[in-house]
Amino acid sequence: MEIINITEEYVDSYCKCLEDWSEEMKESGTLKSEWYQKKRQQGLRVKLARNEHNEIVGMIHYVPIDKAPVHGKDLYYIYCIWVHGYKQGVGDNRKKGIGKQLLKAAEEDVKGLGANGIVAWGITLPFFLRSKWFKKNGYVRADKDGMTELVWKAFKENAEPPKLMKIQKKPDVRKDQVKVTCFRNGWCPGQNLACERMKRAVKEYGDKIEYVEVDTDDKRNLDEWGISDAIFINDRQINTGPPPSYIKLQKLLKKKVEKRMIL
Repeated sequence: MEIINITEEYVDSYCKCLEDWSEEMKESGTLKSEWYQKKRQQGLRVKLARNEHNEIVGMIHYVPIDKAPVHGKDLYYIYCIWVHGYKQGVGDNRKKGIGKQLLKAAEEDVKGLGANGIVAWGITLPFFLRSKWFKKNGYVRADKDGMTELVWKAFKENAEPPKLMKIQKKPDVRKDQVKVTCFRNGWCPGQNLACERMKRAVKEYGDKIEYVEVDTDDKRNLDEWGISDAIFINDRQINTGPPPSYIKLQKLLKKKVEKRMIL
């Protein structure tokens, strides 16, 4: 196993979270690719784990924290670390120490860049990207909001702990329409997939639903809302992890539209 920097050969696979075999990834659109091209100009770093068969089985990507959807100074922020865990494609590569190798490589890279520390987010429940895993690797909690934890590892004594962004406002509610608002940062194909499905579902209802999309990779929008990736129906956020099916979104919208018509 070797840890390498991303090359053009692997960009497409990276933008699909190594799930080249997945039909769902095709639904997520091109936003991740567009985001990557933009972020690479802003200091995005991507490292990949390559096995003896020249297959990419893991990835980590991180960026200067002033370009990330959290607050901090002179730090780097890890968007996610992912080791391929499905039977399809390159198969299940978890529990082989690949995640630790990727994390160590990122930490050494960030130290070499002169940053004061490195930051990650995680979930306190046993889902994807558990914060507990980072803590086992020397990270400590910096901030918490619900089941989302921001953890970090300081490299210098003067390092200042990062903070999560807080929601500044929610979408307004229309009297005569259902309103759907998609906040899209672009970095996560799963969230992009949820928004693409919602966009398709909304079209079935014509002018009964207003659809608004907010680009939160634009710092002005991110600061205004304090929201990175989310979907709201009226002023209520829906669960998008894992991405809801198209049928589930249809049912949600139908219920909201029918209720609005009764009112």
